[in-house]
Amino acid sequence: MHKSLFLCLSTVALYARVNAALPPPCDSEIYCTGPILHQVQTAKLFDDDKYFVDMKLRETPDVVLSAFRNLSNESPNNTVPPAELQEFLSNYFEKPGAEFESWTPPDWHTKPKFLGGIADQQLRNWAAKIHNLWKSLGRKIRTGVKDHPELYSQIYTPHPVVVPGGRFRELYYWDSYWVINGLLLSEMTDTAHGMIQNFLYLVNRYGFIPNGGRIYYERRSQPPFLTLMVESYYRATMDKEFLRAALPALEQEYRFWMQNRSVAVTLNGAEHVLNRYHVQVGSPRPESYTDDLELAEGLTEDRKEQLWMELKAGAESGWDFTSRWYVDRDGHNNGTLGDTRTSQILPTDLNALLCLTEKTLASFHRILGDGDSAAQYDQAAARRLEAIESLLWDAERGAWFDFNLVTHSKHFEFYPSNLAPVWAQCYSGPEMGERAVQYLKSSGALQFPNGVPTSLRESGQQWDYPNAWPPLQHMLIEGLSKLPSEDAKQLAFDLAQRWIKTNWLAYMKYEAMFEKYDVNGDGKPGGGGEYEVQLGFGWTNGVALQLLDQYGATLTSGGSRVLSGLLLPLVISATVMLQ
Repeated sequence: MHKSLFLCLSTVALYARVNAALPPPCDSEIYCTGPILHQVQTAKLFDDDKYFVDMKLRETPDVVLSAFRNLSNESPNNTVPPAELQEFLSNYFEKPGAEFESWTPPDWHTKPKFLGGIADQQLRNWAAKIHNLWKSLGRKIRTGVKDHPELYSQIYTPHPVVVPGGRFRELYYWDSYWVINGLLLSEMTDTAHGMIQNFLYLVNRYGFIPNGGRIYYERRSQPPFLTLMVESYYRATMDKEFLRAALPALEQEYRFWMQNRSVAVTLNGAEHVLNRYHVQVGSPRPESYTDDLELAEGLTEDRKEQLWMELKAGAESGWDFTSRWYVDRDGHNNGTLGDTRTSQILPTDLNALLCLTEKTLASFHRILGDGDSAAQYDQAAARRLEAIESLLWDAERGAWFDFNLVTHSKHFEFYPSNLAPVWAQCYSGPEMGERAVQYLKSSGALQFPNGVPTSLRESGQQWDYPNAWPPLQHMLIEGLSKLPSEDAKQLAFDLAQRWIKTNWLAYMKYEAMFEKYDVNGDGKPGGGGEYEVQLGFGWTNGVALQLLDQYGATLTSGGSRVLSGLLLPLVISATVMLQ
């Protein structure tokens, strides 16, 4: 059989359950599906599609839907002209933001202890300003959202939150891991506790944690960091009763991922179970409606639905979007955004995260005196480790690579996620960590002054070159810092120095923290993707504070002298190994 035909048939098999009965992103006929959403978004009344779906209703959904039906019945082809649409929105909707009241975290105070460990005076002053930003990112949801949920796209949560910032007005799932770690350093334990309680509440309500705090996110998740959030909180407080109360929800979330996001792969006669991102939900994403509609132009209805599923899976991965998820018609890791096939890939970082989750759940059960349950999670971690080393580890290259479910082969492009098992300490032989250091040095990814890029491909997508993202820098640095060799520890410090330097330089220029940065230049925000770069910014602040805490005695704001001294040997070693 011709190879491309085999791949097409394999792809059809993977999509066997795709049909017209796919559920929409949520059940709202205003925020997730229906003529109001379609006409408002396609009229492009706002610069960002997220704006409309964050607006509050002034009347009940039935009243608004009925008014729109009457209006469209009076319009040619049932299409309401833009000026009348705008008037309709003014009459029946409020601007976004009505769902929040201003809230300053009451446990914020001026001088957390970690500031005293930062030797460089300029960095210490800057760290105090970052610490100050928590006050501006605090949000409390109005009780109206609880009393009248039908008027909002906002999902009610009982405790105040610290949000990412910019267009991201609400709580987001994986961002919050780094936010919570930053809050704990800032000694804002109550705020961190409240955020974790919100996530436990969401698990109890949905069985998993939605991507973010909006109903249009409620049928997809994000990288499952809740167990690690609880671990961070437990380490800071040693609150065993909190751990005991949280554990059932942590196990419920873990079961969701194993039951709904896992896949069995047989290789060399052995069956292995690993996880993937997979969202069986149809229609364009409401918050990026016209982007998804335009990308699917010219496709059959089935293919449109497949593409929209894959884009939602890409959003669930947190990497939205990236060449990492591209699979072309021949099954190769190539193409454009329309070739996004997230669900056909077993991601290294998701499986490293779940390996660490399993080990952490085992440790929680041991702390609480339940050895039998601990043993079950230890066994799950051991099975996953075997699967990761059978399917993702490449002994020749010395790193872990995403696995393509269509071709049963690995993708060998560089992504920082190729070292995620080092961060998770999920590998069997000590030499594997050191092999990964050599892989990183020879990858070409260390040649940039401002951090490690998300890939070496310039696709125009935001999770690709030249952007560097705070969580990926932190996972890489933390992983390297845990390795026994001085070489790895020095590399971790060098990368921390570069990252802090670019964050600091950009702050000096713009008086802002950004969600992502450019690996080139002298400290500037990243770009590309579906929206303008956002400032605020929750996880950037959390990562900066963690690195300033970990390396505060030696990090410097100081000029090219220190930085060039650190960079030169890395660039030389990378160049030598590439030759």
